[in-house]
Amino acid sequence: MKLKHKISIFSAVIRLLLLAIMWFTLSFVIKKVAYKNIESSMIEKRDKFVKNLNTSEINAFIERNDSTELYVSFSNLHSEFLQLYRSKAKAAKQKDYFVDEPRVVEKEQNEYRVLYHHFTYKNTDYVLEIGERLSEVNELLEKFHLVILLLLTVTLILSHFAQSFFIDYLLRPFQKIIDKKINLINEPELFDHSKVHTTTSDFILLDNGLNEMMNRIQEQFKKEKQFIANVSHELLTPISILQNRLENLLNNESINDEGIDKIAVSLRNLDTLKRIINNLLLISRIENNQYSNFEAIDFAVLISDLLRDLEDRIEIKQLQVSSTIQHHFLFEGNKTLLHILFYNILFNAIKFTPDGGSVSISDSFQNDRYAIAISDTGKGMTEAQLSQIFNRFMKINLEDEGQGLGLAIVSSIATLHKIEIQVVSEVGIGTTFTLYFPKS
Repeated sequence: MKLKHKISIFSAVIRLLLLAIMWFTLSFVIKKVAYKNIESSMIEKRDKFVKNLNTSEINAFIERNDSTELYVSFSNLHSEFLQLYRSKAKAAKQKDYFVDEPRVVEKEQNEYRVLYHHFTYKNTDYVLEIGERLSEVNELLEKFHLVILLLLTVTLILSHFAQSFFIDYLLRPFQKIIDKKINLINEPELFDHSKVHTTTSDFILLDNGLNEMMNRIQEQFKKEKQFIANVSHELLTPISILQNRLENLLNNESINDEGIDKIAVSLRNLDTLKRIINNLLLISRIENNQYSNFEAIDFAVLISDLLRDLEDRIEIKQLQVSSTIQHHFLFEGNKTLLHILFYNILFNAIKFTPDGGSVSISDSFQNDRYAIAISDTGKGMTEAQLSQIFNRFMKINLEDEGQGLGLAIVSSIATLHKIEIQVVSEVGIGTTFTLYFPKS
């Protein structure tokens, strides 16, 4: 997952958490404020009522001194009520308090916020209840909740787009560093040393560090290429001289048969050494991107030519070889190197397949990628052997001829052409090499 996506997800989670906290906090605060206003209003009404106890209507209720009688007053829409009755407890010991209670008024039940006030008047203890209906308050709170939810949702959406734009702007230099520099680290010759324009100090340090690192790597590559050229000349030249001298000695009639055998063995060893050096030089040149002349490759023609080159080996082992290249897929690559790649795989398939076995070559498209599969009915390999086959000087069977560089060369050529190789093998059944070519 990209850095900007991780930042966006993290920020979205934080915003959602903060908005959830704000939602519950604002709801709580608004409710508290609404109740505070209601309670303040009821306290004012309490004080006003107590102050005006000497009205004729209230005095009549007090003078009757009936403990079962209530003095009740309602507003027109029953949104408020006032109720007075005699208390059974000492008023001096009671404090005012508020509660939410359901009350039935004219067969209609509603929730009220009720103030209970205990007081003493003319040596008689009374309880004053002042209530205000909460339905209007609850409806108002619901509307506030909807407004808050809408505002928070709009804020979340707008902040998400604003943050995405800012993150893209902020990480644009970093993306340039990845696209122009980090992705090309495996190709030092194509590295872009130009500085990325940014005001972020971290990106400036990263850019400068990459430039300095690649300068050192390019210098090492130049030295390695020069070393390869020197090795090619210094090692192959004396080997060729030794080969010529030993071949001349074979024509010397004074050397007996034992001497001739020793010279022949020496020539074979020199030839093996020469092939090893040439293969190592080939791998080094491939990894140093010294093969840049790419052209369109027709795999049907390439494999057909290879099978003709290997025809003698196929006939000697009486193998059944089938090639069913059905798709006309053109690939831009180095023809010489791809010829070597397929030759090494096919040569191994023929080499390790017992007499009378079979080798098949087929192509297909898998997940929009062109693939060529080369299968044999040979010895097969264990999982441990499969994990080592592309290592240099790795030989599956120590008794077989070869230097263990064939598949190492295959791996280097595949890496150069961005070809993915998958190998499936089972001991005693055979092996399948599948080459997946990059999407065009």
